[in-house]
Amino acid sequence: MRKIFNIPIDTATLSAEIVIQAQGIPRSVIPDERTVRLAQEAISVYRSMAKPTGVIMEVSIEEFEATYAGEERNDPSSPIEPIFRRSDDLALFAVTIEEEICQEISRQFSIGEYALGSMIDTVASEGTEMTAQAVEDFYRGHLQAINRFDSGSGILRFSPGYCGWHISGQKKLFQSLHPEDIGIELNQSYLMRPIKSISGIIITGRNEIFRFDDSFSFCADCATHSCRERIEAIQRQ
Repeated sequence: MRKIFNIPIDTATLSAEIVIQAQGIPRSVIPDERTVRLAQEAISVYRSMAKPTGVIMEVSIEEFEATYAGEERNDPSSPIEPIFRRSDDLALFAVTIEEEICQEISRQFSIGEYALGSMIDTVASEGTEMTAQAVEDFYRGHLQAINRFDSGSGILRFSPGYCGWHISGQKKLFQSLHPEDIGIELNQSYLMRPIKSISGIIITGRNEIFRFDDSFSFCADCATHSCRERIEAIQRQ
């Protein structure tokens, strides 16, 4: 199964309240009128320019083994390898919100509109994450429809550049998935353009395969440790 699809903009848009919180303003603080206006304007600009798009392709464990090996530069100890080897289903994915909104962010900064540019950047970054989540949700629904995902199943996505999977893994991922079909290019440094893009692997399997501590050497360099919340959500199912 390989599928390219557009994500409804409503599925990949934050509320003004969450945008303001993402700017570092606590929920307990009432934002001033200018901040609210900037958040609303940023959302409006994003909704008029962003085009959330995704591609997903199922792969076997053997196929992903070659993709994951990449340029043989992965960390020797990573949670990804033991998880995918025990998985039930795997799917490569890539998403983007396309180039126009990225150019608008750069334009805002170039003309000195730093506050608005920062707000749009926040909306676009979170919108890209929501687009990736929409693709994950699609895959979960697909597996549920064919009775391959139940209450004892978990689902988690990983991307090159994180969790010990070297960013050079992008090269073989692109060779297999062909995200250029949705307008994503890869440069010689393995960075994607548009910059507001995400690629990786969606892994499903029994809940217990996703249990791991964030005590790997690379975990110390992680700013968010966001995997903790996602793993906890799997275990609560």
